[in-house]
Amino acid sequence: MQPALEIISSSSNPLVKTLRSLERKKARTETGLFLAEGARLVEQGLAAGWELDSLVVSASSAERPFVQNLVRRAASSGTRTVQVPDRLAGQIARKDNPQAVIGAFKQRQRAISALEAPADSLWIGLYEVRDPGNLGTILRTADCAALSGVLLINQCCDPFSVEGVRASMGSVFDIPFAEGTFEEFQAWRTDASLTVKAASVNGTVRHTEADFKQPSVILMGNEQAGLPPEVEATCDTLCLIPMRGGADSLNLAQATAVMTYEAWRQRDFA
Repeated sequence: MQPALEIISSSSNPLVKTLRSLERKKARTETGLFLAEGARLVEQGLAAGWELDSLVVSASSAERPFVQNLVRRAASSGTRTVQVPDRLAGQIARKDNPQAVIGAFKQRQRAISALEAPADSLWIGLYEVRDPGNLGTILRTADCAALSGVLLINQCCDPFSVEGVRASMGSVFDIPFAEGTFEEFQAWRTDASLTVKAASVNGTVRHTEADFKQPSVILMGNEQAGLPPEVEATCDTLCLIPMRGGADSLNLAQATAVMTYEAWRQRDFA
């Protein structure tokens, strides 16, 4: 039997106001929630065991079989399930053509210091990365290459931002990520015997010549400033990605993918 959907039609409804506010970091911090747009992403979050706080479906999609199935799954776990007019779905998603399904999930916070590092682990470390689109894309890359996880060092942008979740294409649910200061990262990686290979304009070794077969962290710097000298001084290897064109740098997400796939290639794509 299909569970009854709660009908909301007013933009002044408290739930609608809360969901609309989740585009702001302050609201995400206060509520501990974040938005995932689209049935595929919501399904992925549920399959990965993330807790769904509320599920919103647009009126025009409520009768679709896949939406009804998702509503049944969500309702069976105690999730609040709501139907709204299409215009309200657009207001929540801040898009003219919103997805048929929008889920508000509870965030998961992890500390770098609490992570376990298996003997064969390979990680991406991001130092003060500011662009949520880059962060989401890097989560997706790490997921595709079967990495151990992504480390957010010092003040990085929010992985639970709408832009970051969209760019991750669902990998926000599947790839572990954790936050901490640089000092916490250093203590953790030293204790775990992880070597650090950083991409840098000061690199002296081509990225293809660095040894990624040993337990490692691929460290990437801020989009504009890169890594500060004091951070580079703690790295085991500074890698240089060869470039021969007119551009003097790669986009951060592109450079991270180049480093990641070289490391994975060296491990025979295991």
